[in-house]
Amino acid sequence: MSREVSLLKSALEAIGSTPLVDLSRLTGPLGVEGRILAKLDYLNPGFSKKDRVARQIIEDAEKSGDLQPGQTVVELTSGNTGTGLAIVCGVKGYPFVAVMSRGNSRERARMMAALGAEVVLVDQLPQSTPGQVSGGDLELVEIKARQLVEERSAFRADQFLLEGNFKAHYLHTGPEFLRQAEGAFDGFCDFVGTGGTFAGCAAAFKEHDHAIQCFVVEPADAAVLAGKPLTDPNHRIQGGGYSRSELQYLNPKYIDGFLAVSDEESIQAARRLAKLEGIFSGFSSGANIAAALQLLQGPLKGKTVATTINDSGLKYLSTDLWE
Repeated sequence: MSREVSLLKSALEAIGSTPLVDLSRLTGPLGVEGRILAKLDYLNPGFSKKDRVARQIIEDAEKSGDLQPGQTVVELTSGNTGTGLAIVCGVKGYPFVAVMSRGNSRERARMMAALGAEVVLVDQLPQSTPGQVSGGDLELVEIKARQLVEERSAFRADQFLLEGNFKAHYLHTGPEFLRQAEGAFDGFCDFVGTGGTFAGCAAAFKEHDHAIQCFVVEPADAAVLAGKPLTDPNHRIQGGGYSRSELQYLNPKYIDGFLAVSDEESIQAARRLAKLEGIFSGFSSGANIAAALQLLQGPLKGKTVATTINDSGLKYLSTDLWE
């Protein structure tokens, strides 16, 4: 069945309103009781959910006057927020500088550059592993981003601090879930990077129905938000799990529990998702699916769990995710 789409004035209007899919072909063969509803945010123009955040942050800054016409925009990124910002800034006419660790997949840097961004790559710590960005690696990226903001009198599109990260999901992603599923789900889980998706969606869900249980997802060896010790910062789930124990938007009153997933669980879930459902995603989406399966095999057995497909598998072709 085809969907009629109206003419859009720019690619920015194509951000959001992504489909919600029942993953029955995934859960059925595994004998899992219950349903997973997956929001296909990899179908945004920049192939990730971060397009929503990029648009919200830039439009908020325009309205407040914090961003002036022609001013340079700078932000650190694992690649997805940077891609979204490259698109938004390109359409709106702002120069954009993306600051990223060399540990992230090179497809992301190439895509941002193709979209007109200046990409500044920061070397990893000597003990870090390529493809596995640690919290320490991210700190080096943060230092470089601050330096560039000062040197270029730039606007910092800070996804960790600016309210637009939360608002993008509170005002849009969360309500979309509720409309598409008619509010008929029992749980939500999200692999946390900045915390914006979890915080915004959880707040929207709890306001609709406080009984919807919301779970933070973390790497098994870096589950610091759950209060566990950091045993290995060099996990392979790119885009999150940075071992930051304080994230501005994670309100404890919206957190019903914590789930830990291993690299291998995330990889296997992403591969099953591609083969069984035709949904080609990345590491963090695999982590979300693995966590949703945990819930259906445990506290939410027989229930319905909602989650997001965060980005496209095309961004990981150089990694071992698709060996």
